Order: sequence, then structure tokens, then C-alpha cells
Amino acid sequence: MNDIRHGLGGMTAEQMEKVLQFQVVRCHLNILFTPKPKDLTGIEDVTVCRDVLQRHSWDLEVAVQDQLNIREGRPSMFATNARAPAVVNDHIAQQYFFSRPRDDFGHGGITGIFRYIFNLVFSFCYSTVATALSITLRLFRPDPRRLLTDPLGDVLSFISTFEEHYGDAHPVFYQGTYSQALNDAKQELRFLLVYLHSEKNSDSINFCRDVLTNSEVITYINQNLLFWACSIYTGEGYRVSQALRDNSHPFLAIIVYREGRMTVVARMEGAVDPVELLRRLRAVIKENEICLTAARAERMERSFNQTLRAQQDEAYQQSLLADQEKERLRLAERKKLEEMEKMKRKIEEEEVKRKEEIRRLKIEYLDRIPEEPSSSHPDAVQLVIKLPCGARLERRFLRDHSLQDVYNYVFCHPSSPDTFDIATNFPKRSLQCTSQNGEPVKTLAEAGIKKKEVLFVYDLEA
Repeated sequence: MNDIRHGLGGMTAEQMEKVLQFQVVRCHLNILFTPKPKDLTGIEDVTVCRDVLQRHSWDLEVAVQDQLNIREGRPSMFATNARAPAVVNDHIAQQYFFSRPRDDFGHGGITGIFRYIFNLVFSFCYSTVATALSITLRLFRPDPRRLLTDPLGDVLSFISTFEEHYGDAHPVFYQGTYSQALNDAKQELRFLLVYLHSEKNSDSINFCRDVLTNSEVITYINQNLLFWACSIYTGEGYRVSQALRDNSHPFLAIIVYREGRMTVVARMEGAVDPVELLRRLRAVIKENEICLTAARAERMERSFNQTLRAQQDEAYQQSLLADQEKERLRLAERKKLEEMEKMKRKIEEEEVKRKEEIRRLKIEYLDRIPEEPSSSHPDAVQLVIKLPCGARLERRFLRDHSLQDVYNYVFCHPSSPDTFDIATNFPKRSLQCTSQNGEPVKTLAEAGIKKKEVLFVYDLEA
């Protein structure tokens, strides 16, 4: 359980859920395509599932479809779009299995030995002469197999011919070109078993009939390898034959991702029975499985580092955005305060101007106030005016003086409010002391003020 948790480390809850779902799908695919599926419930499968999902950008549906394609021998989308990786074919570093033709030593004893030596010398001489003639002929007439016209068609044609002659019981053939098979083996970190077939070789025919149709061979190959095959008498098969440098048939090569490159780690030439083939395959896989384990671990570490960097970048971006938002709010608050301060200064300046204007008007309106008539004047009206501050003013006006004159008198008084209204006491009514809409202001007589009246001043700004 701790190993599985380690395999799920560095992922979001959604990614963990997808890995577990994909793991279940892989188990079902193994049960569907292999009679005896391997136990895929440990850390290795979790790591593989995570690697596959990451390569598909965590798209579960696409990842499942690609796995289904590979199980059925169809190329994945990576194989179709990617360029084929180079293959290292180092004869010194690879395992080599050779089986002599079955008719060697056919008569046993000394005769058989001499026969074998004679055949070996003859084969060497024949091969040398044939090679020289082949090189000479190529100078004048190129081998038509060098012309690649339909690589995929060559592969599918071999599969069809195989099933026609030997039946449908066989390992799952990879239904793509050699380049596509290399790409999928690299991406999936799986062993690639390459079989080159020669229709003119009896051992190859026996190999197809007796070995590739064996149930144990079929099960083992389907579980552990991608299997690609083609005839050397087609353009695609010939090209691969030249690249892998086969000498005799049937020819098998095992290619795996090793030390950062696709490498031929084993080659098998000559006749072989099912038991021996399985022994060889198990030995090669056991020796090289550590390469795939290391590659998966490297991918996982690289992916973890990328995820960690992405999370750090995201955290940095979020922190940066938060800082930018704080700075924006600070500047907005500062601007708001500046605007408020500016508005306050403007209001204060306008208030100062208004006060100055009122003082100016008070001086100006002093000249507009008519002289106070004597108390004995028959048209004199005695007014008692009470200001909001409690001050009491007394002043005489003539009956034909306008209410504007009364207003100007109150306005020019030092204790008068700047904006006010004048009203009678009883009955209480507001006096229209200034002109409205161009209409003339009433006189005291017209306003109903005859002899003596008490007026109240109301501060409109209070």
C-alpha cells in the first residue's frame, strides 16, 4: 500500500482517480487478451498507468483507446505521428543464439562430421561468390526490394498470408510499419520482437507452423512483447533485414529501450523449438527488464519534477497575481483617498469662494437698503426680526418698501445666516422676498404687513 501511495505521489486527487480507473481497465484488458494475465496490482502497474496517462495529457478515454489498439496490434497515435527512433545494433553487446540447420549431422558419425564441414566450406564459398555477384548486379540493376512503395501493405500482406497457411492461432501481429513498431515499443517501454520470414527457407516454414502457433509461445509473447513480422522478399522486410543484418532464417531480434536508445539486445538465427524459444525469450527479458524499470523510474522522476515545477510556477503565478491584486487595491484605495482629498479641497475652496462672495454681496447690498423712516411717518411699519442665533433686530420700513429690502437688511447683518427664509409668526407663512421667474417682489403692504409685525428668520443650511 505504501508503494502504491508512492507511485501516486505528486498528483492531484483527480489524477489519482484516473490512474486507479486506468489500472482497472488494464487488468480487464489483460484478462481479455491473455489466458493467464500477470498480476498488475502493484507499484509497477501504478507507475506504468501513470506514465501512459501522462503521455496522453491525462485524457483517460484516449489512453484506453491507445492501449486497446496496441493489444490488438494496431499502432498508437504516437507511432503514427512520431519519427522512428534510431536503433543501435551492436553485435558485441547483444546476446546471440544460433541453431544449425536440422539436416546438419544428418547421418551421424564421421560421415556426418565431414558432411557438415564440407557444407560449411561450400556455404562460405557460395556466400562469398553470391555476395560478389550481388554487388556487381546492383551496380547495373538495383534490387527492386530497395524501393519502398507500401511498407504497411507489406506487413499486412505477410499477416494475411500467414493466417492463410497456418491459421489464426498466433501471437498478435503488430499491424503497422517497422518504424511505428519501434515508436510504440519506445513509448510503451516494451520489448519488441522482430521476426524476418523467408518463404524459401524450410526452417522458417517449420517455425511458423510449429512454433508461432504454439499456445504457450502465443501467451508469453502477447504478455511480454510487441511482435512485428514481415517477409524479407518485400520492400519493408528487406529494409529491416538490411538494418538488422540477418544471416540465416528464421531470424528473430529483440529490441528494447536501453540507456536512452532503442537497442538490439538479442538475435536468434536458425531453427528452434517452442521450449527453447521460450527459454531464450525469458533469459533475454530477465536480463534486460532492469533497463525498462530504470526508464520508467526516470520518466516518473522527470514527470514528477515537471509536475513540481508546474505546481511551483502555478503557486508563483498565484502569489504574483495576489501581490498584483494587493497592489491594485492599494493603488485604487490611494487614488480614492486622493480623489476624496481633492474633492474635499475643492469643496473647501468653493466654500471659501462662496463666503467671499457673500461678504462681497453684503457690502454691495448695504447700498440697496433704504433709509429708515422716522417713527412718526404715517406709512412707517415697525418690524421685529428674530435671527436663528437668538439676536433680535428692530427696524422700520415704509409700507411701499419691498420685501427684498427687508431681505437685504437681514442679509447684511453680521449674525445673519448665509441662506435663509423669512416668515410671519401668526398665521405662519413664508414671505417671498426675492424675485421668482421674473415676477416683481411684493411690497410690505401687498404682503399684508401694515403697522407692526414680528418676523422669524430660518437658516436653510441648518
